[in-house]
Amino acid sequence: MKQTPVEIIEYQPQYQADFMRLNLAWIEKYFIVEDIDRQLLERPGEEIIAPGGTVLLAQLDGAVVGTAAMVKLDDGVFELSKMSVDETLQGRGIGRALLNAAVDWARAQDAREVVLETNTILGPAIHLYESVGFEAFEDDALSHYERVNLRMRKVL
Repeated sequence: MKQTPVEIIEYQPQYQADFMRLNLAWIEKYFIVEDIDRQLLERPGEEIIAPGGTVLLAQLDGAVVGTAAMVKLDDGVFELSKMSVDETLQGRGIGRALLNAAVDWARAQDAREVVLETNTILGPAIHLYESVGFEAFEDDALSHYERVNLRMRKVL
């Protein structure tokens, strides 16, 4: 049986519920939903896209099954945020496709680096990030999130 390839598309307002659903699923499973989560998930157009970022979505057979946001932090610096894949479809390369598309998008914006904040309990995600060249780094700046205990970056 031939597997349908995943398609990466850009966010449109009709996908806001999918963006929220997919991200709340993993956040609620491992952590507590924080105010910053609600702000980004409820208003991605205003909070992520308008300031210069993007939200990418993975579609499989017409259904949104994954998300990745690129939040502009500074000229040439984007934060990978709100990356999620439907739990029943993990391990099929959807996260890797989203991550590669997000990094490619950042390069097209002439970014110098992509950073991310995560937690060490998310082992498979960290392995994925490392496999495409993200490395842990120390940063004394406070995170927006209580759950963060690891920061990573990829220099482009």
